[in-house]
Amino acid sequence: MKMKAAVLTTPGGPDTLQISNVDLPWPGSGRDVLVRLRAAALNPADGYFRAFGPYVDNAGPCILGHDGAGIVEQVGAEVTRIQPGQRVCYCNGGIGGGFGNYAEFAVVPESQLALIPDSVDDVTAAALPLVLITAWESLYDRAQLEAEEFALIHAGAGGTGHIAVQLAALRGARVAATVSTEDKVDLVTKLGVERAIRYRSEDFAEVSREWTSGQGLDVALDNLGPEIFRKTIPLMSPYGRLVTLMGTPGDDENETAYVNNLTIHNVMMLTPMLLSLQDHLDNQAEIVRQGLQLLESGKLQVEIDSRFTFVDIAAAHRRLDEGKASGKIVISIAE
Repeated sequence: MKMKAAVLTTPGGPDTLQISNVDLPWPGSGRDVLVRLRAAALNPADGYFRAFGPYVDNAGPCILGHDGAGIVEQVGAEVTRIQPGQRVCYCNGGIGGGFGNYAEFAVVPESQLALIPDSVDDVTAAALPLVLITAWESLYDRAQLEAEEFALIHAGAGGTGHIAVQLAALRGARVAATVSTEDKVDLVTKLGVERAIRYRSEDFAEVSREWTSGQGLDVALDNLGPEIFRKTIPLMSPYGRLVTLMGTPGDDENETAYVNNLTIHNVMMLTPMLLSLQDHLDNQAEIVRQGLQLLESGKLQVEIDSRFTFVDIAAAHRRLDEGKASGKIVISIAE
């Protein structure tokens, strides 16, 4: 049986993704589920893998895309919790090989699936998993953010950032976020940010010191890289917790992180998938289920920046490469 998929045959720009007919990898194991995809979301990691190659080498077609949402088509013989016809979403695949979500179908372990509430549409469900897991692990699991603490979220209107500001606000923290435009100021303010920092016209370091009355940040989330990471270090309070999604570049020239006893956390939420760490994968799936409950209750929202059709996957990746999205970029695969 064949399916249509956006296939990466060689690393490069957006136009390297080509719609092709490929073999459907079904049946899988007894615990696998076949999902007919309705939507898939784009994440920065997709652009990285497209440009430089995936984590997992493979001889056949490579299908990218970590996030998917759709309808259960068939289930393996050992599946007990999921039934055909149910709507599901998940974060699984997209790190190499034929298991990704830029496709008509995906084969997903039952343990990774979350049932989508009736009130949540497919596009929103597809956009949620990776960014929710990333923000949740960063702020709740690693930084252990508490009520009334000062938290700074860099790139607060981006895919991960706009979820992180909401999770921080739900925890009762005082939240600041760096943003680039007035539209993004409005977005993050609506989502619970106390102080939006317009980094193009304001010095985020100066604003942070003023905002915390010199006390310093308890928690900060870096989603931008080494330069911003090092500029954030001296803004932290003693024993503060700095989380980076971009890899740890090291202390600043004054060894401020060392002197102030800062805790530095690296968060790379694809690690459990890459290393087949089932306990961590189970925890991530549970995070998605809790996030769907927050969506259903209206306590969390997912901002959709733009929506493309499946055949316009290259255009979607061009939007991703611009780095200007507010919220998530999603492709619709089937209605």
